[in-house]
Amino acid sequence: MQLVLDWDGTVTEQDTLALVVEWFGDGATYRRNGCLMGRSLTHDQALACSLATIRAPLPEVVDRLRDTVRLRPGLRELVERHRPLVVSSGFHELIEPVLAREGIEVELLANHVDADSDGWQVRFRDVAVCPAFGEPCKRSALPSGPVAYVGDGYSDRCAALAATRVFATGGLAEWLASRDVAYERFGNLYDVLAALEARAAPA
Repeated sequence: MQLVLDWDGTVTEQDTLALVVEWFGDGATYRRNGCLMGRSLTHDQALACSLATIRAPLPEVVDRLRDTVRLRPGLRELVERHRPLVVSSGFHELIEPVLAREGIEVELLANHVDADSDGWQVRFRDVAVCPAFGEPCKRSALPSGPVAYVGDGYSDRCAALAATRVFATGGLAEWLASRDVAYERFGNLYDVLAALEARAAPA
């Protein structure tokens, strides 16, 4: 079974996009747009609008992330044993420096950002509308065959519904529970590792 991880709030202990907008942009806009996702805004529209409020140079933002972001315990062991794919609505430019800090290499699918001084501009990895979700989402990035998906938020909903096995926390767990969709709750990535290996162990 292929393991797929979300990044923000899943691999990381906090949503790094939220942190970046709070630090360098307009946090009120980010929070307001978050409430509108799935209503009057798609996820990508909300993200693009929020990122446009950031005008800081990319190196300054990356330096603060490297100094601040904490990863959930267990990532290194999960990568060593299961070689997960990370599918993120975040950005290569912000994720890769944190992985490099940890000395961890994973396959990564994410967006790109142009750090324009007039407002950051998002270059989305995939703009195709998902017929199941009604907006661009992560489902199309899932590999074929059985998938174990690990996520925490709005951008993980459609992928979670398409996965064979789901590990969830935060808003994703609440959303799945409200729809009686089966999932396994996790606190750190050791929980995911233990659950995967317990299922794989011979009886």
